[in-house]
Amino acid sequence: MQGYKSVMKNCMESARTLREGLEKTGRFTIISKEEGVPLVAFTFKDGAGAQAFRLSSGLRRYGWIVPAYTMPAALEHMTVLRVVVREAFGRPRAERCRSHGRMALDEMDLAARAPVPRVQLTIELGPARTAGEEASIRVVKSEAVPVRKSVPLVAGKTKGVC
Repeated sequence: MQGYKSVMKNCMESARTLREGLEKTGRFTIISKEEGVPLVAFTFKDGAGAQAFRLSSGLRRYGWIVPAYTMPAALEHMTVLRVVVREAFGRPRAERCRSHGRMALDEMDLAARAPVPRVQLTIELGPARTAGEEASIRVVKSEAVPVRKSVPLVAGKTKGVC
């Protein structure tokens, strides 16, 4: 019995570490209780459900499985993310999860700001018509070039969150 209590105490402390990290961002409302199951359920303060799904996807790129889902009838306007802390999810993993969460949020913020589009021009230079006049320049083709972003991926899968 004492061993089980110790495991649950560690899980609750890891959940508390994760909860505190989420609260420090100022972007989330924690909706789970601190007692009972070592679980952290949270939602974005502004209620933007699409952001929750983007964050879930961003965390998945780092190997974390943090589901986002809409609530049932009468609360369907709320989208919740959920982290269940298991026995192997100690403080180091909680810190890593917080760090990856910050990185995923930063990526979301960066993606929200529209990148400055790049334009590729094809020009044609013509000869000067008279001595002392500069060569003529004519734009033959103008096309937008998509901006490619590279997202670093973490090798392997991180266990402990579902």
